[in-house]
Amino acid sequence: MKTIICYTDGGARGNPGPAAIGVYITDEKGVMVREAAQTIGNSTNNFAEYQAVLIGLQTLKQEYGKATKTMQFEIRLDSELVKKQLNAEYQIKEPGLVPLFIEIHNMRVANFPHLKLTHIPREKNKEADRLVNEALDGAR
Repeated sequence: MKTIICYTDGGARGNPGPAAIGVYITDEKGVMVREAAQTIGNSTNNFAEYQAVLIGLQTLKQEYGKATKTMQFEIRLDSELVKKQLNAEYQIKEPGLVPLFIEIHNMRVANFPHLKLTHIPREKNKEADRLVNEALDGAR
């Protein structure tokens, strides 16, 4: 089964401050399939990271429709905390993140049975990071 890779990143300048997300989707050979970037108002870095994962899943669902149930996906993100919280390895201490956690969990159960979350070093997440910065720079 082929794996679609979705790089996600979220960032806030000021933490909290103006925030944005970036999503960069490739096939298993590294060919770009789709990208998304948007500002999300003022938030924390963690909130932006969660929002990026959620928008990544929504973008994958738009791109592949019902086929997501039979496909393999890997979300790569540079926030080890968010990865571990979403995999139920760490508890969520920030109450504002719980609704996003639930929404992501429900999307995983309903549409992404073959989803893997992977923590990657920041330097391997350059495209998603670039999208975050472009969105923030364009919002000025």
